[in-house]
Amino acid sequence: MKSIIIINQYIGSPYHGMEYRHYYLARNLIKLGYKVTLITGSYSHLFSTLPKTNSQFTKEYIDGIEYIWVRLPKYKTSKSIGRIWNMVCFAWKLRFLKDLEPSHIIVSSPSLFPVKIAYQWTQKFKTKLLFEIRDIWPLTLTEFTSLTYRHPLIRIMYHYEKFGYRHADKIISLLPNAKKYYIGQGMKEDKFVYVPNGIEVNERTKDELPDEIRKKIPKNKFIIAYTGTVGLANNLDYLIDGANALKKYHDIHFIVLGNGGEKNRLEKRVKTLLLSNVSFIDAIDKDKVDNFLSHVDVAFISLVSENLFKFGVSPNKVFDYMYAKKPIIWAIAAGNDFVKEAQCGESVVLNNIEYLKDSVLKLYAMSETERCKLGENGYNFVLQNNSYQALAKKVIRIIEEQNV
Repeated sequence: MKSIIIINQYIGSPYHGMEYRHYYLARNLIKLGYKVTLITGSYSHLFSTLPKTNSQFTKEYIDGIEYIWVRLPKYKTSKSIGRIWNMVCFAWKLRFLKDLEPSHIIVSSPSLFPVKIAYQWTQKFKTKLLFEIRDIWPLTLTEFTSLTYRHPLIRIMYHYEKFGYRHADKIISLLPNAKKYYIGQGMKEDKFVYVPNGIEVNERTKDELPDEIRKKIPKNKFIIAYTGTVGLANNLDYLIDGANALKKYHDIHFIVLGNGGEKNRLEKRVKTLLLSNVSFIDAIDKDKVDNFLSHVDVAFISLVSENLFKFGVSPNKVFDYMYAKKPIIWAIAAGNDFVKEAQCGESVVLNNIEYLKDSVLKLYAMSETERCKLGENGYNFVLQNNSYQALAKKVIRIIEEQNV
């Protein structure tokens, strides 16, 4: 049996919390006949429940997947020096792992430190190395922090990044337009493969909404909704501006479903603007979001402008919207546009109120049949391109092509 090892110290599970990409990818690889071992860390700021560890390396089987939890020190915040030490400890401890027999090894960023030990394993086991780039580190750090290229930590990270680009047999990128950047860092052109984020469709449920949530959804209205974190990055002021521009259309209503650091400010802003066409609903369980989306007409997604988005974006939220068969308003300035690719809604210029207003009115004026066609386009697109079943098959093709 072919055995794939995936190394990423932030792999979670439905029982521990984010991140989920490799859990779902592993589930589908196993269904296709592969053994999968996930090597991950025992502590992450994204976990809701920490795994139980009884030694430096604790093996656990979760839904048929072999996890190896590497015991790591805790850190206070995601931006603390403790997190960097956590990364260093993870990579260092990998050197002492035994009883591995991989046929292929995948190392996934953002942490770059494991790539050298993984390369050594490929030499030992005469196998191949795939280097997956989810976030471009350390470029992301220099863009979002005060760290510069001259900082020792950044220089060390660049060394590991370039090592990965040079020595990996394939570079798996979640960013469709980052190929030129990778080449500039030492990657050969033929190594690049694009495998975006995904959505698990086989086990999705549409749990009933509690009565108190259902009562907050206006009846007989054309509803545009956002679901997810209510943070600075999500650019929800743009949605509020759109609601303000459309307040005379009494049949059009906007909903923000979720919690986050910006929620109180946005609620106060809505009150200041005297808007009666905007509602805020607290976050609900993920299993109930599909049901909520069945009550809305259009889904909204936006992100603040960032230079890194020129490489492309892969937001999971848009795949949830597509799977729910909802027309989508995409307000993201990026190197790619899933809504245009799928022909499943309207792409608007970022923070241009007239564009947003016109797009809402265009969707509002459509017949139910026309909007359903947009929803079907998105649904078919996400099943074909972004289901973890499809992504697992793509990873297997990458592994098997040219003996990789």
